[in-house]
Amino acid sequence: MSILVTGGAGFIGSNFVLDWLNQSDEPVINLDKLTYAGNLENLASLQGDSRHIFIRGDIGDATLVSSLLAEHKPRAIINFAAESHVDRSIHGPEDFIQTNIVGTFHLLESVRAYWNGLEGTAKTSFRFLHVSTDEVYGSLAKDDPAFTEGNRYEPNSPYSASKAASDHLVRAYHHTYGLPVLTTNCSNNYGPYHFPEKLIPLMIVNALAGKSLPVYGDGQQIRDWLYVKDHCSAIRRVLEAGKVGEIYNIGGCNEKPNLEIVHTVCALLDELSARADGNSYREKITYVTDRPGHDRRYAIDASKIERELGWQPAETFDTGIRKTVEWYLENQSWVANVQAGTYREWVEKNYADRAL
Repeated sequence: MSILVTGGAGFIGSNFVLDWLNQSDEPVINLDKLTYAGNLENLASLQGDSRHIFIRGDIGDATLVSSLLAEHKPRAIINFAAESHVDRSIHGPEDFIQTNIVGTFHLLESVRAYWNGLEGTAKTSFRFLHVSTDEVYGSLAKDDPAFTEGNRYEPNSPYSASKAASDHLVRAYHHTYGLPVLTTNCSNNYGPYHFPEKLIPLMIVNALAGKSLPVYGDGQQIRDWLYVKDHCSAIRRVLEAGKVGEIYNIGGCNEKPNLEIVHTVCALLDELSARADGNSYREKITYVTDRPGHDRRYAIDASKIERELGWQPAETFDTGIRKTVEWYLENQSWVANVQAGTYREWVEKNYADRAL
């Protein structure tokens, strides 16, 4: 028995692989293209572990994927592989179309052929779990109810549109071909190994480097924040007991505006790694031009997964963000290693023309 994880060297994928092998001896076949956000250093603790088999490759490579399926015969596939940064999708949408839509299509075709060749219990117990985002639902007004699994898809960025398309493909392969799929739509993740172009790690990294802390617009964009290890536990539970063909929203029950997140990070850094001059990191906050088409609010109603599968997040935002800041303080060599030239070039490109 084994599982195949795609995108397992990225932020959420690597946390999932680490947590899986911390709780199970079932081998993981890890397929990752190792683009800018894929990082084998995330999985350094598994070096020499026979339960972890890493293959560098693309989910769109049908020959490779088919050979891996034939060789390892996984009982399940968890698809994390995706381009996932909204700002990057605005600057260059084509990669998002190729990976998130075309890549998912080719993966589904390979999986469908593999599944059709299975027999008996191996076929009836097989699962394809597709990991998606709350951004496919669009933007909420301040007083709107949180997203449920029945919300209409209204994606507003090239990234969320590409993820919405992949969700629809997964759904269609279940209804047309009977492929036993599960889909999860999560809120904003944070935690260890988060690539430092996203809000929380960017604030930590910039603060420690003495740089400005760029906040888009008025900083009142609201997100629901989910600690990554809670997300991983939810995915394990959906894989274990989710109903085939169903969607499960996964949220952290932590709706907060971006500016409050930045203030919290600054307060923790003031406590755990105070500036030499005694001033607060908050004085480095700089308001910059907002992202084009920036969604105002996301919120997840996670009552279905709690009601049907008994899952709830273990971390509050206060406990999760403290663990996150502590992890970055303790792993500054990891941060230095991922801040390669291409990362610096991206940050300069994204923020160069945003000063107010």
